Amino acid sequence: MQNNNARERTAYPQMMNNREKEKYIENYNFPYCDESAKYEKVAKIGQGTFGEVFKAKDRRNSQKFVAMKKVLMDNEKEGFPITALREIRILQLLKHENVVNLIEICRTKATQSNRYRSTFYLVFEFCEHDLAGLLSNVNVKFSLGEIKKVVQQLLNGLYYIHSNKILHRDMKAANVLITKNGVLKLADFGLARAFSTNKSGVPNRFTNRVVTLWYRPPELLLGERNYGPPVDLWGAGCIMAEMWTRSPIMQGNSEQQQLTLISQLCGSITPQVWPNVDTLELYRTMELPQQQKRKVKERLKPYMKDPYACDLLDKLLVLDPSKRADADTALNHDFFWTDPMPCDLGKMLASHTTSMFEFLAPPRRSTQMRHHSLPRPTTSTVQDGGYIDRVF
Repeated sequence: MQNNNARERTAYPQMMNNREKEKYIENYNFPYCDESAKYEKVAKIGQGTFGEVFKAKDRRNSQKFVAMKKVLMDNEKEGFPITALREIRILQLLKHENVVNLIEICRTKATQSNRYRSTFYLVFEFCEHDLAGLLSNVNVKFSLGEIKKVVQQLLNGLYYIHSNKILHRDMKAANVLITKNGVLKLADFGLARAFSTNKSGVPNRFTNRVVTLWYRPPELLLGERNYGPPVDLWGAGCIMAEMWTRSPIMQGNSEQQQLTLISQLCGSITPQVWPNVDTLELYRTMELPQQQKRKVKERLKPYMKDPYACDLLDKLLVLDPSKRADADTALNHDFFWTDPMPCDLGKMLASHTTSMFEFLAPPRRSTQMRHHSLPRPTTSTVQDGGYIDRVF
């Protein structure tokens, strides 16, 4: 009878007293979740609302490095955060050269010192750089062929995730990783979600409080909740332009100012250029500049030089999401099929032996002047293909 009681208490932890619970948790064996002690943290390489990211070394193989993303548990009353579960599920589904690879989930041992609460880590393949870190370093110079390779891989990654019905919803240069061999990986799927094309005619009701402000498309700023892949392609356009300007091209400090900057670059937001935009929730509440001409090519031409590059950017930064180029259309654009052709980044990156991440870099200088226009490019460093690098 006594043994039966002990078995019952083990089967139902809620019936145990505190000491028994602690012992149960301490000795509990997670069959699919190794202890994080198998890795040795080397350096912190990221920090944000999502938590912290560390570079770590595999203790069994000192040549193998990983990135460990800490799962934030502070606000959880009980259980595992639903946002982290969603990220894990999506990353388990996505396996592609241009999407970061989730290796495993690890945890610390629950002991008295951490109040019997394990810390969980998502363990990823290690990538030496992120794009924001590379662009913040004036010594990193991309040729036109290398820029084409970056943008092509970015669009390849988006084509793959969209084909698998996943939206990234946080496209920005800091979430684009690049290995020392020049392979680009889309990363940070903390805001990603599955989407469906509503065959039933019932519109989606997604949150529009996604995407970092400087990369947020106009439909989200106007309150759209029934959106899809075009939100990621707007971000891809902003990142593409950044390959030349070396800094985000529209740096609003509020949703209102972001819409103003978008209007000044892409033209006034009206039902004439974007049918039914006036039905969006915030269309009447936001101040939308009138009589603004579209100036994407005109304003970016001094940086980009290449007419095909300007034309592709013009097709990505389209106000009406239904007319914005999708990843497949963009990948077929002449930009990628004319000389110089997309070329390997490995050789250029080999001359930079230090990892470059946005977290470790000095803040990039704002591109916004008082009148909210792009700065004049300097002609300090001209690479092949007419590439102009800004010197700060």
